Amino acid sequence: MTSDPNCIFCRIVSGAAPAAIIYDDAKSMAFMDAMPQSIGHALIIPKRHAETIYDIDADEAEMLIDRVRRIAAAIRQSIKPDGLMVAQFNGAAAGQTVGHIHFHLIPRYEGVDLKRHANTLAKPEELAALRDRIRVALKN
Repeated sequence: MTSDPNCIFCRIVSGAAPAAIIYDDAKSMAFMDAMPQSIGHALIIPKRHAETIYDIDADEAEMLIDRVRRIAAAIRQSIKPDGLMVAQFNGAAAGQTVGHIHFHLIPRYEGVDLKRHANTLAKPEELAALRDRIRVALKN
């Protein structure tokens, strides 16, 4: 499996960097965004290092969308947002801040503005509590 030691997401996959991991299988991982734009903001990544959507094949894209769908359903069940935004950026000009393809699942709440992207670190205990709620919903 391709990995980049300078990539924070690859370091999370290897266990060298901490994360509130929601889901983990042989090919993918989901974890809470350390700098969430809203309560329950999660990220889905392939474990194999690939920088953008242009660097994955159709099978990997299909696998990632399946994980997006599954984690989105668990967020909906456990956190009960009013809506959910799915975002995926490719390249710095598009807003990508980590050079490892990832999908953002951003819960939306009526009357609540999003925080700025990649701006403020959340408290680890808050992320862990949200992770635990989402994990329970994944088992149902």
